[in-house]
Amino acid sequence: MDQNRESVQADDTDRITEREILEVGRQVIETEKAALEGLKDQLDESFAQAVQMILNCHGHVVVTGVGKSGNIGAKIAATFSSTGTPALFLHPGEGVHGDLGAVTPDELVLMLSYSGETEELLDILPALKRLGVPIILITGKGDSSLAKAADVVITARVEREACPLNLAPTASAVAMLAVGDALAIATMKSKKFSQEDFARLHPGGVLGRRLLLKVGDLMRTGERLAKIHYREPTKAAFAAITKARAGACVVVDDDGKVCGLVTDGDLRRALLRDVQLFHSPVEHIMTRHPKTISPDALAVEALHLMQTHQIDDLPVLSGSGEPLGMLDVQDLLKAGLA
Repeated sequence: MDQNRESVQADDTDRITEREILEVGRQVIETEKAALEGLKDQLDESFAQAVQMILNCHGHVVVTGVGKSGNIGAKIAATFSSTGTPALFLHPGEGVHGDLGAVTPDELVLMLSYSGETEELLDILPALKRLGVPIILITGKGDSSLAKAADVVITARVEREACPLNLAPTASAVAMLAVGDALAIATMKSKKFSQEDFARLHPGGVLGRRLLLKVGDLMRTGERLAKIHYREPTKAAFAAITKARAGACVVVDDDGKVCGLVTDGDLRRALLRDVQLFHSPVEHIMTRHPKTISPDALAVEALHLMQTHQIDDLPVLSGSGEPLGMLDVQDLLKAGLA
């Protein structure tokens, strides 16, 4: 028991201090930063050739690698797919057991191997050559076996790993990730991939909602749209707002076009001034020429309009001025736009 206690005490004594931990973290970041700085000068015409090959690819960019390179490869494939270039990750170990069926002559293969001698990649190389698919290699060794077999070689050499033993792929993994991102983004820009294109591929994200969601998707219609004629008494606005469970009521003219807006706040303030207004035509208290919006406008535009003018309810009109619905700021908040 005493020996165990002494062992624990020794372990506690050997632990590095908080200051030393912070220093290690900063050194790792500095080493990886230096690796990225050195990477910029290594990019040459082979990078441009690789982007052109990807642009000419009619199938998927098939990314493959093993270990840390495989982890990085899966992320690179995801980045390509999310920026408009169809891509998938293929584990070479599974590839030799049937998953190579995912690779057709229309595909392009992007290999990741820092050593350029990864056994699993060398194993699938003959099959890829038989298919005649173009091969791009990201590696730290431009004279390796895989480099000699690839159509285009992008070097991503680092001076040393951030690992104190100079063994664990750290700086080299970051360098490969950066090159993969650079390829994806350069391809994206070459395709003139827009925000709208990005949103279509990310419909569940905040950006997707901001760029795709229209006012017409959120507006309240039918029984949820409070509406009265401008000659009706103010009490009719109370009834319409209550029935629609709304915060405001649109007021229409003889042609059925919006000529005003009454909010529940307007009603309360009017009755505090003069209770007789309850029986007066609603036109006496309505806001004339209220802010309105089209159903085809982006919901985020409506939110900006409402925030700018500090309003909670926004009538949605047709091109000729008829009320189509009402947009409540709470609906925009529920949609995650703010």
